This record gives sequence, structure tokens and C-alpha cells, in this order.
Amino acid sequence: MLPPEAPPLRPTWLEVRLDVLRANLEAIRRKVSPARVMAVVKANAYGHGIEGVAPFIAPYADYLGVALLEEGVLLRHLGIQKPILVMGGMFPEQIPCFLRYDLTLTVGSWRLLEAAEEIAAAHGKQLKVHLKIDTGMERLGVHDYEAEPFLLRAQACRHLEIEGIYSHFANSERADLSHARLQLERFLEVLRFYERRSLPPPPLRHMANSGAVLQLPESYFDMVRPGILFYGIYPGAETQRSVAVRPAMIWHSRVVHAKITLPERPVSYGSTWKASQPSRILTIPCGYGDGYFRQMSNRAQVVIRGKRYPQVGRICMDQFMVNAGEDEIESGEEVILMGEGAQGAGIHPEELAAWAGTIPYEVLTNISARVPRVFSGAERPNTDGDE
Repeated sequence: MLPPEAPPLRPTWLEVRLDVLRANLEAIRRKVSPARVMAVVKANAYGHGIEGVAPFIAPYADYLGVALLEEGVLLRHLGIQKPILVMGGMFPEQIPCFLRYDLTLTVGSWRLLEAAEEIAAAHGKQLKVHLKIDTGMERLGVHDYEAEPFLLRAQACRHLEIEGIYSHFANSERADLSHARLQLERFLEVLRFYERRSLPPPPLRHMANSGAVLQLPESYFDMVRPGILFYGIYPGAETQRSVAVRPAMIWHSRVVHAKITLPERPVSYGSTWKASQPSRILTIPCGYGDGYFRQMSNRAQVVIRGKRYPQVGRICMDQFMVNAGEDEIESGEEVILMGEGAQGAGIHPEELAAWAGTIPYEVLTNISARVPRVFSGAERPNTDGDE
């Protein structure tokens, strides 16, 4: 919230449709039922703005997932009471904050398991944890082939509530699911530990990320963790579109300057583009300082009045230029950089990713904090965590 004396918002902003996010979540829930749904809101809610997204979506999600301790603490300060799993790697000195803020710790090593038990005991409290098993990502977690003694020790920890056990797919978005199925079988073998010892498994077994939600229903278990799918974007070009979702983000700007540029007068730094005839060049107040990648120079397109126009010249830190040709477009005209405009035409996140030589995940999460997020499409409910 801006103070009363603050200037008007800059003419480049992100519109985040909360009603679209809720519809995406409900579409995922219908697909995976009766499994629960964890909405992953790490990395500033994939660039959408965690402070607007999380309080709105919390009543409709069963769990929230973040990567960093700081993200979990922020959610608690926002008044969210739903369970929050912190999925990133942690150090023992961070564990007291999990107790203070009632956050769920990912434990994926012997060292962290012992530290968690010792610290929880010292505080006289129970610490909620999810055990992380590495079935083929080689990132965090105890290897599946070394999991049994780890699970035995976890069962003996009197101050840890082993609420969940999980793993993570490395290739669930691909057409070739052989490695994903190998990972799934490894995780199933780990879970047989509980059956062999006549022990009840943790109430939350989870492995399915966005790709697995779409393509591997056998991996749903007790809960799924949709990330980019929740925001309306499919995780890969090969992935089955088995759940209908829509992008919730629209990146708007406005023409801040328009003029006729004569032939042979190059545009922007490095003089990488020049017009072959008199052309109306539009300046858009957005640049790589906002996350509009410089690598897209002379490749990107924007939408104005439902029509596509090419970006020309090198993208600058704070501005870039567009060639409107002979069309009479003046300062103040709305520009769509990503998402669907009012007239139906739009720019897909996958297109920006292709122009920049990256993936949609990076496009979304690199949109700078200096781009205001404006939330539309629904009234925000109370943030007490109840439906």
C-alpha cells in the first residue's frame, strides 16, 4: 500500500488475476482428488507477488510451499495460519525459527535430523518435519538406497512429528517418462519400509510436481505440489495438457513517447537496427532492469490495440523501442508485454522464454520488484486460514 503522498504508479505494471489463480487451483484439485493440494508460492509466488497471492489463495489450499525460511516467516506475518512447508536446505541455527513460527522443516540429512531433535528437545516442543528422499534429482535428501536407517532413526526421535515424507521428480514434464517412473518406483520401495515393520506411514506422502500432476496420476499419493501449473503455465512443451489452466498474469505498459524516425538513423545502443523507411518508433518505459531481458532485443513483440508490433534496437535498462511502422499510435496507448489483452490478442510466457533463450519459470521469477503488482478479479477473503 502506497502512502497518501506517493506518486501514481509507474506506467508499467503486472496485473494478477486472483480469480484465475483460484480457478486453476480448483481445476488441479478436481484432477487429483482425493489428494490434497499444496500451492507453491516460493520465489515471490513465481513473480506474481506473494503478499497478494498467498493471503488470497490460502483458504483454498491445504498446504503452502516455500523454498526459504524467510518466505515462511513472511507468510506468518501476513496472518496465514495454514501449514507451511519450507522445502529448501537449512542449517541447524535456523531451526528455532521453525518452532517460533510453526513452520514445517524439510529434513534431508542425518546432520539436520539429529540437530532438529536436539533443538526441539531443548525447547521442550514438538517440531513438525517432512523427510526428504533423493530418488534421482541429486539435490537435497537422503538417497533412496540409504533411506532405511535414516527412517529408523527418525521414528525414534521423540521431539519430531514426522508428518510427511517426499521426493521430487527431475523429468516429469517430458514425453519420455522412463526416468520419472524409475524415481517413482524408488520412492515406493522406500515407503515399503513402513509396511515391512507394520508401521503406519506418515500421513502426507507427496512427490507430484506440475508435470506429474499432468502425466503421472500414480504419483499423487496424499498430496501434490503444483508450482508453475498453478499459475496457469504448462511446465514443458512436451507435457500433456490434462488440466485446463490459464495464465493469471498480464504485464502491461504504456507508450511514453512516439516519434517518426527517418531511414538509416539507427535505434538504441550499439546501432543494431535501423528503419528502411520513415517509421513511427514508440518508447516503452520498461527494460532489463524490470526483467524484460536484453537477450530479446530485435526478437520480442508486443501487442497494441490487438495487433502485434516488433521490438527494435537493443533493450535498455529502463526502456525499449517498438516499430509501429505507419500506424498512428501516440503516447499513452496501452501495451501488452505478456498475457492476454482486452481484445483477445496476447503474448505467451513461452514466447518471451523462446526470445530470451530460457524457460517460462525464469521469465516469471525475474520480473523485478520495481514493477508494481496490481491484484484484480476477486475480493480477498480473511487470512485466518479457514474456508
